[in-house]
Amino acid sequence: MPFAAVGTGSDQIRLHYRLDGDPSHPCVVLSNSLGTDLHMWDAQAAALARDFSVLRYDTRGHGQSPAGAAAIDIGALGRDVLGLLDHLNIARAAFCGISMGGVTGQWLGIHAPQRIDKLVLANTAARIGTPDGWHARAGQVRASGMDGVADGAAARWFTDAFIERAPDTVAQLVAVLRNQDPQGYAACCEALAGADLRAEVATIAVPTLIVAGEHDPVTTVTDATWLSDRIAGTRLVTVPASHISNIEVAPAFTEELHAFLAG
Repeated sequence: MPFAAVGTGSDQIRLHYRLDGDPSHPCVVLSNSLGTDLHMWDAQAAALARDFSVLRYDTRGHGQSPAGAAAIDIGALGRDVLGLLDHLNIARAAFCGISMGGVTGQWLGIHAPQRIDKLVLANTAARIGTPDGWHARAGQVRASGMDGVADGAAARWFTDAFIERAPDTVAQLVAVLRNQDPQGYAACCEALAGADLRAEVATIAVPTLIVAGEHDPVTTVTDATWLSDRIAGTRLVTVPASHISNIEVAPAFTEELHAFLAG
């Protein structure tokens, strides 16, 4: 299992990643949502690896990537991506992030556009939730563990129809959430509490695709439209899904992603 040393000083961690496809092909980075890991992208990675070098990683505090000793903010999550690209000698890449990963993508589009060829922002917003809500969730998991968050996750992530149609898939994703490190999850909640990119997203100038779930209660179509109205030259698509659209409607999501990256 490959790891890359990213960050400096007390902020340094060993970031877990996976690289699929021909490394001579253009690279696309896939960034996971809060409470998941790099395996949430299995369907997209399998399809994209024919034409791209597909780089997935466990966001700091998730999966096999530790949170580290320092406090986490959205800048730290963005710099982790840049450190991973540096570790692999990748000068530029496309980036696709969902939910929290989409906030990381916005940070990269604002602060490191020279490293990003194309940007895909899925089921995300320039400001997700409220600081009070995120701090309350961080406190909950630090005090009581992941069960309370995991018990309600399916209804936040998927439509009722998908929960009924694919119970094994839903159960697997919820199990990943339940087994996350509470401290790492809480640290990323606190990063989202402080992440407000509304004043900066209009500076994003790289080609951008925005994907919204028609039934997403967390980051709504209205949130996606707000982003699209402010980032010049974006393409906005909606898909019949809730919050984790790349899993709920994997073929449609992958088709849109591949077409945008290959275009």
